[in-house]
Amino acid sequence: MPALVLMTRQGCCLCEGLAEKLRALEPPLAIELIDVDGDPALQARFGLEVPLLLLRSPNGEQVLPRVPPRLAGTSLRVWLQKHGFSDQDA
Repeated sequence: MPALVLMTRQGCCLCEGLAEKLRALEPPLAIELIDVDGDPALQARFGLEVPLLLLRSPNGEQVLPRVPPRLAGTSLRVWLQKHGFSDQDA
């Protein structure tokens, strides 16, 4: 089952905003938050690209395009579906 991962860093208002929007979706989604600054390899890979969503599945890891900052609610859920994360994955 695919998992939604939010690459983030402490003190990032954009990261906090996206996490809040994802948590507010109904039905709620299970998301994993990973602080890129906690791992030098992740920091080197993602650097200043946060917030960034990854879709992990048995087939590998897919970096999703940057989420438009104005998306929320139903529009955010439709965007996630368009990029491969369905309600059945939640």
